[in-house]
Amino acid sequence: MPKRSLILAGGGLKVGFQAGVLQVWLDEAGLTFDHADGASGGCLNLSMYCQGMTGTKIADHWRDYDPFLPLDLNLDGPGQFAHQQSYFTYDNFRVNILRGKWGLDWNKIRAGNRLGTFNLCNFSKKQLEVVTNAEMSEDKLVSAVSLPMWFPPVKINGDLYIDAVYLSDANVEEAIRRGAEEIWAIWTVSTRDEWRPGFVSQYFHIIETVADANFFAIWRRLERNNAAIDAGQPGEFGRKIALRLIQAEVPIHYLFNFSRDRMAEAVNQGVEAARAFCRANNIPLPNAPAAPAPAAPGATTSLQFTETMRGFIGAGAGDYRGGEEAGRAANTKLDVTLTIKAADVNAFLVDPNHAAAVTGTADSPLLGGRVAVTGGIFNLLVNNADPRQKEMRYRLFVKHANGADFTIIGTKMIMNDRSQPEIWDDTTTLFTRLHAGHLDAGQENLANQKAVGIIHIQLLDFLAQMTTFRVEGGPMPARLQAMMRFGELFLGKLLEAYGALLPI
Repeated sequence: MPKRSLILAGGGLKVGFQAGVLQVWLDEAGLTFDHADGASGGCLNLSMYCQGMTGTKIADHWRDYDPFLPLDLNLDGPGQFAHQQSYFTYDNFRVNILRGKWGLDWNKIRAGNRLGTFNLCNFSKKQLEVVTNAEMSEDKLVSAVSLPMWFPPVKINGDLYIDAVYLSDANVEEAIRRGAEEIWAIWTVSTRDEWRPGFVSQYFHIIETVADANFFAIWRRLERNNAAIDAGQPGEFGRKIALRLIQAEVPIHYLFNFSRDRMAEAVNQGVEAARAFCRANNIPLPNAPAAPAPAAPGATTSLQFTETMRGFIGAGAGDYRGGEEAGRAANTKLDVTLTIKAADVNAFLVDPNHAAAVTGTADSPLLGGRVAVTGGIFNLLVNNADPRQKEMRYRLFVKHANGADFTIIGTKMIMNDRSQPEIWDDTTTLFTRLHAGHLDAGQENLANQKAVGIIHIQLLDFLAQMTTFRVEGGPMPARLQAMMRFGELFLGKLLEAYGALLPI
């Protein structure tokens, strides 16, 4: 087999996504690696990997990551905050996470048969040090994630050590030096073109600039090397090196996260991305888990609500606004009243697709009157490739009064595309299409499109909707918690979309 290196790049808390990829690559695909390299936050996953943990175990540790356990302000006393070396310390993180929840065992890590290299920045000597797992310790791991200003440097053998991100957030050169013929990398540092206000955002813009520039520079050199070898030239590195990269915009902050559900969702986003990557690259998944059996009624906590939207759709129109105007002129209204139900709130909240079932009614002359919505899927605030943009997606299956199948497909576009956020308009406006036939995702096209238009949640209908939320199953504390977690999900997703206006 070709010699493989695994690159576990940094990304702060975004490396929870990386752990989801490891679940698929290590366990479901059964991939093995001759060498793994970690930098910054990737060193946390590398430690668990070198201890011999399965990919699923690493992913589960992040799914269960309590954002409040590591929180530890660095305060000596009143008035001393400005004179501290950092805002936070890793004292609680060492005790509650590294030794507690994750159970890192340095004897096992040092003696493990998985070769790992950790990148440390020796601040005293101003140089990058590459340390194998056989030489690692808790102090060295903590130094690998000690970002200046946020956490204090760690003194080791008289020298101060900090996070290596400004020197390397992914040491691809180490993989090349060790003879890698395949390099598998997971990259979660943001590459999007967005300058956000506030010192916290701009601190991480500096990191993004350094990390992205360094990583993609060596990646392009590898691509040019491979192209040269394909053209019969020697190439920079003297051998062709296969490149495998999963890159994602992960909608969780590098440092600040106050929701265990959002962390679990980031992990599951990594799982989905890795499975899609494997399918696209013809990598079998012999150990992929079977679909879970439906839970018994009453065994889980469910949540449901009902919403009503009203508007117009026009037959033969090409765009949504034109369809709405044509529908109003022809009086071809479309009113829908939908009951949306997440049968298992726990699964719904951490599923990147946030999928729920839909039933209800649709009323339109184009359907022969009022007809039943016999089924469908609703997706709440799912991410596009750019997590600043969310969508609420509706796919409703109905039968015309004459018995013919139709599908109503709608999307609410949630994005900050104006100088001031239009949250009300975005969350209450459904751009709608009516198609002939019972169509699953990807089957709709212009040939079966019968009408387009726009429908809205009106103010009185919204007020009525707020009275329809129902949580069932489990004890009362679990039901109350489910309702609070749903609200946290909804508001948190809106903050992801519109948060660029906030100075954080």
